[in-house]
Amino acid sequence: MSTEYIHIRHYESLLGEMILGSFDGKICLCDWTNSKHRNRNDARICKAFNAVYQEESTPILEKAKAELDEYFHHKRTTFHIPLLFTGTAFQNKVWSALLEIPYGKTISYREQASRLGLPTKVRAVANANGANPISILVPCHRVIGSNGTLSGYAGGIDAKQTLLQLEARETKVQF
Repeated sequence: MSTEYIHIRHYESLLGEMILGSFDGKICLCDWTNSKHRNRNDARICKAFNAVYQEESTPILEKAKAELDEYFHHKRTTFHIPLLFTGTAFQNKVWSALLEIPYGKTISYREQASRLGLPTKVRAVANANGANPISILVPCHRVIGSNGTLSGYAGGIDAKQTLLQLEARETKVQF
């Protein structure tokens, strides 16, 4: 029986170390190494593909690194990388909706739930955002509290604030 691999490489972002992962030519992981959900995300991804991590760069991982570098240096506002979600149907729906939030804009968890047609499921939507294993590329940092507070981010609140400020340098962030 052959072993399937999720290819990973470490990426030193301007905000700290991240781990990038790909499977079948698509990005399935872009997560902070210090995330409190690292083990949960790793277990879910490995189980979804019945695979193990192997440190080895691939063309898609190099493309992800290059696009992230451009993003952090104000040279990119959108990503053109194929993604592969590994959540439940509900989580995948929530994560797909994150891709529709434009660069430099923010919405509240309540607004995200309403856009999904689930106005009473704000907490469930927030929890799904918290389980997002593809940070930055799937921009959960663009979702904030209804009162404008920054809450819940795998890379930490300081990283979330810095990402929003980075994007605000090009556009006005809406709180």
